[in-house]
This record gives sequence, structure tokens and C-alpha cells, in this order.
Amino acid sequence: MTLATYTANPFYARHVKRVAPRQEARARPVYARLPRAPKNASPVPHLTSLYHFHRAGEYGDRSYPGNCGGNLIKDLLRYFKPGLVLDPMSGSGTCADVCKELDIACMHFDIHQGFDACDPNDFTAVETFDFIWAHPAYWRQKLYADDPRDLSRSPTLEHFLRRYGQFIRNCARALKQGGKLAILIGDYSDRETGFVPLTFHTKHLAFAAGLKQCTTDIIRFSHGASSSKKVYRSCFIPGLHDVCMIFEKQS
Repeated sequence: MTLATYTANPFYARHVKRVAPRQEARARPVYARLPRAPKNASPVPHLTSLYHFHRAGEYGDRSYPGNCGGNLIKDLLRYFKPGLVLDPMSGSGTCADVCKELDIACMHFDIHQGFDACDPNDFTAVETFDFIWAHPAYWRQKLYADDPRDLSRSPTLEHFLRRYGQFIRNCARALKQGGKLAILIGDYSDRETGFVPLTFHTKHLAFAAGLKQCTTDIIRFSHGASSSKKVYRSCFIPGLHDVCMIFEKQS
């Protein structure tokens, strides 16, 4: 007896319940149970290596390309308690909005205002900073500015890494002794180059600049990413997170 005749028989059909998955059920978000964090003296107990915050918060402009929301920035500032903050790739001003709420002094610049964070001449100010927040371009995954100096306009990965390395060196030079540099970035698959491990390259360049990683990687779940609403014809393993790495300038 074939499967077709077996399931076509009304008697057996009552006993064989082969229910196709509902499309709307598959579209619903799936929530995982996170491990319980050990209790410690942290001023931000919920800040762990796994960062889940589905609401972006009222910081910056969510319609701005690459806006990441301000909650992670807020928790990092509450944890490290810096006196003076720099955001050299400020975009729509998310970090500045968070600093304003927390009453922390912040300087912020962007390529849209003509500030090239990859140019050492733009980091010649006498100010040094306790904390630098950076959310750089993921190479050419998403284009930000028409300015050819913008990192997202780098024609090759080699060109991107050369300028990205200069940016990290600029930040290292602008930090106070013991100051922190937090970089949020993610890996992605480029159509021509293939998989681009930007988190690996970030650590390599930061170590080469004389910085030391001072905390665990923070894996930030990418809630609200525009890619989650798209349908792709190609087969791949989707990336649902980016990584925040915190480096320290040695005394």
C-alpha cells in the first residue's frame, strides 16, 4: 500500500495527523532561555556577554542607516562611569543622546559633517577621553555617506582594513591612560570576497595599536535588523548578532 492510498482512506485519515506548519507560526520570534548570570558587584547586573534588549530606546534616529539603538551604550557608560566620552562616527547622534540623558560630557563628530575619523590629522585636539564609542561601517555591507573617505566606500577589503586600522590607532592615541574603546561590529558575507570576519580583524588591529581587551565579548542580538524582513533565494546561515569588544589603553 502506497502512502497516497494510505492517507486517502477516510478510516486511516482520522488517525494520521500530518499537520503542515503554519506560516504565521514560523514568522513569530523564538525566545531562548539565557543562562543565569552569577551575582557580583557590577553596577549593571544585567550586562553580560549575551545582550538582549528588544526595544531600541529613544536615542538617535532609527531610520538612519546602521542605527544600533542606545541601550548597550547606556549600560556600558553606567558600568565604566567615564568623565568624558567621544563618538567619532556619531551618525544620527545616538551616543550623544545617551550621554545627555546620563549627564556625561560627550564630543561627537561624523563624516556627514566633514570629520574623517580615519585621518590622524582630525585627532590632533588636545582633549583625551575616558571612553570612546565606535560603531564603524561593516565595510560595504551598507553604504552610509557619499563622501569617498567614508569607510563603507572602500573599494577593497585591504583598503578598508588599512583605513580601519588607522582609525583604531587614532582612537588609541586619543584615550587617556586606562581609557576604554568600545567597538560594535559584525561579520558578514560579501558577494565578491565571501565571508568577512570583521570581529577578528578588529581585535588584530586593536592589539597591533597597543590596546588590550579588558572584558568578555558582548554578543548583541540584532533585533529589528532590516535583513530579518527580507526573503533571499540563496542558502546561508543567517547572522543574528554583532559583537561589542572593549579595549583598554595600558598605563
